Amino acid sequence: MSEPAEEEKERAGLLRPRVNRGQLIVALLCALLGFAVATQVHSNDKGTKFATARQDELVGILGDLSQRSDRLRSDIRDLDDTRAGLQHDTQGQAAMEDARRRAETYGILAGTLPAAGPGIELTVNDPQAKVHAASLLDTLEELRDAGAEVVQVDDVRVGVSTYFTDEPGGGVMADGHALTRPYRFLAIGDPHTLATALNIPGGVLRTLHTSGAQGVVTQRQKITIQAVRSP
Repeated sequence: MSEPAEEEKERAGLLRPRVNRGQLIVALLCALLGFAVATQVHSNDKGTKFATARQDELVGILGDLSQRSDRLRSDIRDLDDTRAGLQHDTQGQAAMEDARRRAETYGILAGTLPAAGPGIELTVNDPQAKVHAASLLDTLEELRDAGAEVVQVDDVRVGVSTYFTDEPGGGVMADGHALTRPYRFLAIGDPHTLATALNIPGGVLRTLHTSGAQGVVTQRQKITIQAVRSP
């Protein structure tokens, strides 16, 4: 190779841009700075969106966040309870307790066990003996439709096969047992819902009033039902 060609090659090498480590670091920092600026702009845009939102929109957003927070806290409590139950269940104690609760629930629904809980007391005053079996049956059905879980009429525990009949000499019988006036219903369920169902226009209380009787509803935080049905 000739000497002028060698000199030309060396000059070309000197003119070629060289990238050293410091330049790479500077380029990386520039890229990170650009990302930070873009993120800040996005955050500012979001903040501007909330700043310009109407009050009802902000209330809706806050309510949604509050509901999500409540659900998350509830989930955490459930998981903590489950974990505690599993840790305590060394010999199947949790399974036995669950079986006991299920048996108790079935016994209450079947009417073979006493029950207690919030509900109402309905007293039907019938001084003229004008209330018939059909009216008491309508009352029971209205309570059931309103969500009554357990019902007692006088000393008779109501079951799925409970029936009312009129006595020949006056009065009403439930499942073959004579009822005494004033008739008294005890019902376990949501007190407000049960009372509202009985007081609707054209409902049970209005029907009783038309027949000359008077129904008085009392909401209670605890109703105790002691009467039971034979297994």
